[in-house]
Amino acid sequence: MIVPLTHILILAVIIFVLGLVCVLVWRSNLIMMLIGIEIMLNAAMLVFVGGALRWGMADGQVFALMIMAMTSAEVSLALALVVYLHRRKRTVNADAFSDMKG
Repeated sequence: MIVPLTHILILAVIIFVLGLVCVLVWRSNLIMMLIGIEIMLNAAMLVFVGGALRWGMADGQVFALMIMAMTSAEVSLALALVVYLHRRKRTVNADAFSDMKG
């Protein structure tokens, strides 16, 4: 059974909005902001895979693999940054780092 493209796009929009809400609601918590960004990137991957299914091309799946590689690098760097900032200020509250603005 093949899922219609409209269902895939609706699910991707719902997932993207949930990630956006996560970023907007928990703006002060760095870890929750990173989780929200990851959720939004997963929604974009779903759209690429759905488009690849619709048009019968592998390009969308290749883009999804590139996004997976990028997000794995982003997660490792962001987690290292969060650990460093937590050691420096003993918090992951983004408001505590306002003195770092240039």
